[in-house]
Amino acid sequence: MSSRLHSLVIDSLGRRIVSGELAAGHTMHAEKIETELDVSRSVVREAVRVLQSLGLVESVKRVGVRVLPLTRWNLLDPSIIRWRLASDGKGTQFRSLTELRSAVEPAAAELAATHAPDDLSAELLSVAAQLRTIGRSGDLDSFLALDIRFHSLVLAASGNELFAQLDGMIGEILTGRTRSGLMPSHPHEEALQLHVDVADAIQGRRPAAARQAMDDIMRRTIAEVEGVWADEDRVYPGRSPAIS
Repeated sequence: MSSRLHSLVIDSLGRRIVSGELAAGHTMHAEKIETELDVSRSVVREAVRVLQSLGLVESVKRVGVRVLPLTRWNLLDPSIIRWRLASDGKGTQFRSLTELRSAVEPAAAELAATHAPDDLSAELLSVAAQLRTIGRSGDLDSFLALDIRFHSLVLAASGNELFAQLDGMIGEILTGRTRSGLMPSHPHEEALQLHVDVADAIQGRRPAAARQAMDDIMRRTIAEVEGVWADEDRVYPGRSPAIS
């Protein structure tokens, strides 16, 4: 029960901060959180520690728990990504993550074609084949699980431990896209083939082909979802305000 309440408090406060309901600079008090969410002081204390680790808040002695600006958030943490994708500002989050994927995943595929162990490249090819079969069936839940596995394998096969740690981010954005109704019920045949092309190039040790196929996947992804962020302003952290 305590663990469940702890998670509920983290999720409630995290969503409210990320959505802007609790804006940067806003100060919360433990007593008010206890009363509002009907939880104990120890549950609030543990939840605040987690939110602090995510960069969402800071505890200020004799003041309370202060909400921090976006520039302090751990923006690649899966929880923050999930909350942002569930907020009104999801377009900005889709754009930022998709652009990050577009920069990283083609490079990861290229590295994987050079360095991937044989067992990883073989598994990748198997997952790509399953993706094509499941994609044609229209089973989006199974397709999502396989798609997450495919892209996580490419990151891991690159041999770059920093790329590999982005698998949680990949999982959240792919899940968010499906849950937001931005995935077609039957993925396009070209997209399915491109996943096979990536896996085949990696197994065949063809770095340029692997990079190109993954780049094609990302360009296709952008074309399919960019309407979500068409009207969203870009974010420029640290930019000095204009002098009037």
